[in-house]
Amino acid sequence: MVVIAMAQFLISFNGAALPMSIGPMVATFKTPPTTVGTAIVVYALMIAAFVMLGARIGQLVGSKRVFQAMVIVFGAAMLLVSLSPTATIMVAAEGLAGAAASALVPTLVVLIAANFTGRQQQKALGFLGSAAAFAGVMGFLVAGVLGTLSTWRHAFALLIPLAAAIFGLSFKLRPVARKSTISIDVVGVLLAAGSVILMSVGLNRLSHWGLLWSTPNAPFDLFGLSPAPPVVIVGIVLGQTFLQWSQRRQSAQKTPLLALEVLGSRQERSAVISLFIMVVLSACINFLVPLYIMTIQGQTSLRTGLSMIPYNSSIFFSAVLVVKLFDRWTPRRIAHRAFALVAVGMLWLAAVIHNEWSTPPIIAGLIAVGLGQGALVTLLFNVLVTASPKEFAGDVGALRGTTNNLATAVGTAFASALAIGLLSAAVMRHINDNPLIPAELQAEVDLDSINFVSNDHLMEIMGRTTATPEQVVEAVRINTDARLQALKISFSVFSVLALLAIFPSGHLTDYIPPDDIPGEVPSG
Repeated sequence: MVVIAMAQFLISFNGAALPMSIGPMVATFKTPPTTVGTAIVVYALMIAAFVMLGARIGQLVGSKRVFQAMVIVFGAAMLLVSLSPTATIMVAAEGLAGAAASALVPTLVVLIAANFTGRQQQKALGFLGSAAAFAGVMGFLVAGVLGTLSTWRHAFALLIPLAAAIFGLSFKLRPVARKSTISIDVVGVLLAAGSVILMSVGLNRLSHWGLLWSTPNAPFDLFGLSPAPPVVIVGIVLGQTFLQWSQRRQSAQKTPLLALEVLGSRQERSAVISLFIMVVLSACINFLVPLYIMTIQGQTSLRTGLSMIPYNSSIFFSAVLVVKLFDRWTPRRIAHRAFALVAVGMLWLAAVIHNEWSTPPIIAGLIAVGLGQGALVTLLFNVLVTASPKEFAGDVGALRGTTNNLATAVGTAFASALAIGLLSAAVMRHINDNPLIPAELQAEVDLDSINFVSNDHLMEIMGRTTATPEQVVEAVRINTDARLQALKISFSVFSVLALLAIFPSGHLTDYIPPDDIPGEVPSG
């Protein structure tokens, strides 16, 4: 369990340290933030696009061998990141790390299924989820401290000896029999990877290329329309084609890229939908909070990391402790209460949020959201694993990896588009018919690309116009009020989304399995 948890920590720490290192990386490479942000997208996309392929390679070669090989590759990628002389090499190294992680993610589930059963398996899955949450805490904190006091390179260099330690300990793992008779579905790999990549890229670029009409940032336009929605639609079509192709291969007694049995029951589909919504909500929090602290308040990455500790710590503890409820509450009951707790926490944040994140009421709201999300991480993962036979553990891991990374892309895009759209609407409402902001002054400011900016940056922008001191003060007031209103409404929308998730989670089993039955759980 220690080896498996360390491997999960390795993967998640890198993912958490990347967004915290954007500022220091920009200063090192002398490149725009969007270039460095590409590394985050590439890392997540490589995992999401090829995690199903990674599961099949693990079955074909052997999960233990793949685990050991990919830990070495991941460590080498971190060495390349920490020594990278240019942003291009750093992005390529993160792509290599994502490729290694795509094979590691399903392997972790296979190793748990091979080594644990019954209540031990439930606890092991809880530890796996808590390891990811703990890595998030440490990633934010360590990357923030080193990025502020030393260099961002040290945060990634720390993962090199960790990878070496995992490789050394991996020889104690029990080997898992490989399936030499299976084949790799190349067409399925291309369809799945194309679907995930197109959907993720299209969703992530909605705010840059335009939700409907094309913006100047778009690489091209379709009769004036933004290319982002068509890219997403093509990705959805490829995803549907992938499912139909997999059904054809299964009917022909061939091995599909993803065993459709892991989506065979209503309970499993409900768990996947609920997991998707939970990760979307988590991505919304992880986008909006650092955005406000770093971009709007101009705080350091260290301050941002410290501000996120209560939220990530509550996820960590809840993911471990929720297992104690499995003997008393059914999965459906736990899911309903966890989503309700997330909804209440989001609504509380909408009510108490203001221009400071470190006040006790806001911390309490973040903790409530984290407790609900941590419980859902362990619960839904357990439902997926226990609802399928052990031989499909790799497919469950692949499904979880694809769901997590695709939902992260959706959540980030949703939070960005919603918050910026609300901000634009609020700004336009405040300046319309405002005698202090006449049309002549509005023409001097680019109102077509309104975004979240600090008041200091806004004052710099207004300083390049003909605005009087009184008009600058009014512009700052409008910016402050509009930002706060956008954040309050955003958290209210997230609260509604959490409440809506109660409906799909209603199809989870309402049955508590006995301790001595580690197999399938009845669906009702």
